[in-house]
This record gives sequence, C-alpha cells and structure tokens, in this order.
Amino acid sequence: RNVKSASGEWKKQIEMGNETILSIARTVDAKDSNTSEHSFRVSEYSVAIAKRLNYSDKKCENLRQMALLHDIGKIGIPDAILNKPGKLTDEEYEIMKSHVIRGGEILKDFTIIDNVSVGALYHHEKYDGTGYCHGLKGEEIPLDARIIGIADAFDAMTANRVYRKQLDIDVVIAELKRCSGTQFDPKLVEIMLSLIDDGTINVECLYEQSKEGR
Repeated sequence: RNVKSASGEWKKQIEMGNETILSIARTVDAKDSNTSEHSFRVSEYSVAIAKRLNYSDKKCENLRQMALLHDIGKIGIPDAILNKPGKLTDEEYEIMKSHVIRGGEILKDFTIIDNVSVGALYHHEKYDGTGYCHGLKGEEIPLDARIIGIADAFDAMTANRVYRKQLDIDVVIAELKRCSGTQFDPKLVEIMLSLIDDGTINVECLYEQSKEGR
C-alpha cells in the first residue's frame, strides 16, 4: 500500500510540475503580444521531431518541458524591445540576444527537468557556428537545442509576428531547405520537411488558426 501511495504522490508531483511549467511558458508568451502559444507549439514540433529520432517517452517528455521553457529569459527583456514593430537597433538586438543567457541563469538550478537550461542557452546557435551566444558548431550544439532551434524558427515563420505577417508555407519550406547545413542540422531539416509532407504538422490548420487570430 505504501508503494502505491508513494507512486500516487509521485504522479501528483509530476502533474503539479507540468502545470507549473505550462504556467511559466504562458507568462513568457503573454509578455510578447504576438507570440500567443508560441512555446506550446515549439514544444509540440520538438516532440514530433524527437519521435522520428526514436527518443524514448521519458526523453520526449523531458524535451517537451525544455522546449516550453526555452524563451524564459525573455521575462527579463523590456516590453518595448519585445513588441517593437520596426527593426531593432544594434543595441536593442544585443539586449534581445541576452535572453538566452538570462534563461540559462534562471534555469540552472531547476532540477525537475534534466539539462533544462540547454534549451534556453543554445536554441539560437547555428549549425555553421554563426549563431549566438557561444558560437557552437554542428554536433557541439546539444541535439535537444538543435531540435528546439528548428522548431522555434519554423513557428516564427508560420506565425504572425509584430514585425511581419506569417510567411506562405512554400516560402517556409524553401527557407528550411536554404538554411540546411548553415542555420539548421541537415538531418533535422529532412525530418521537419517530412512532418509537413505527411501531415503530422497540419499546415492547413495552422494557417486557419492564424487567420482566426488576426
């Protein structure tokens, strides 16, 4: 009986942890007037990619939570920069880029999720080493961060943003192909394209929702 009640208690803790993480993700997304549900969608795309890479259920769940918190550092970015409709100045861009370091700091002692700070710290690294803030290249970038990076970019392109309307899906697909090997891991580009192609990512639904949200 004790084992059963301990198991129930553990399940309860996991559920509470999930609710807390979702609440944090929603708080972050609410700061940026044009990224409603962004973190949630990035987590969904990340897990879809991970399943194609044969991640275990436990690893998928860990990645989902990591992706939900990837932008947590934006809590420390001024609203005027996050919601600026025009191009950011160099100084503003530097402040915006700091969200990855801030996110890593916030999450470094967060023990519920394995290596949780990886998603926040490295999702803007690029496969060719030209990303920020550490200039990591190729396999040096943790795989979880490479997955979150392409999921994040896909959502940025397919959602309406404060500085531009969503891009047509043909443009998005062309951009994914163009950036294969430079911004993105080529293997992950192939997986992302196959998820679009076979309807795992329901593009039609995605664009309908976006129109309704305008």
